Amino acid sequence: MFRRISNIFKGFLSLFVSGIEKRNPEALLEVEKENLRKQIAQYNTGLASHAGMCERLMSQVKKLENDERDLRSKTAANLKVGNKAAAGQYALRLQTVSRELEENRSQLTAAEETYKSLSKARDVAVTAAKAKIESLKGAIEDLKMKRAMAEMNEMASGMISEIGGAGDTLNRLHEMVEEERTKAAGRARVAKDSLNLGEVALKEAEQTALADQALADFAAKEGLPFEASPTANAPTTPPVKTMGPTGEATTN
Repeated sequence: MFRRISNIFKGFLSLFVSGIEKRNPEALLEVEKENLRKQIAQYNTGLASHAGMCERLMSQVKKLENDERDLRSKTAANLKVGNKAAAGQYALRLQTVSRELEENRSQLTAAEETYKSLSKARDVAVTAAKAKIESLKGAIEDLKMKRAMAEMNEMASGMISEIGGAGDTLNRLHEMVEEERTKAAGRARVAKDSLNLGEVALKEAEQTALADQALADFAAKEGLPFEASPTANAPTTPPVKTMGPTGEATTN
């Protein structure tokens, strides 16, 4: 039971961490770059130790080469003077030194080849890791751009929906304005039709007659000639309807 609960807890924790990693790929990439730097440093430390071993073997080979030359010359010199005992001792030491020299040379050759292989493997691994990191950088930048484009498209879609809603409101407002304008035009037409233009013309003729009468009075007092306007003799009051002898309405 406790193991199952532990597995569930680990599963939830893994999902939580995975979600954080998905939301922050750049941070995860930085962590991996730091891990790569640490691994390279550790690898270089081991490689430096191996290089040190190669240097020691090289020094040992040089020393044995010098010893071999020295023992060979001593063996030859003692042999020439007939000192066989000393020459024999130098010859035995020469054999030992030559054997050790051969072994050290073989070890040095193998160590140098191993060092070159390890260096090459490191360079290949580092190059591949750097290429992958650069590829991930490009992918992350592309992801950021696509996320930004998706957000812009979502914003544009929302704006279109809002603008569409505002368009419906504007359409309703336009219909209301047109309806009220039509009503106002109808009222204006009704008012115009109900206006008595005959009375207006009659009032205008009356004002003209009064003005001519005033001018005639003024001209008579001043002894000036005066000719009344053609409309001066027009009736100033509307016609009155009376009953004739036959009981029918007549106009005077």
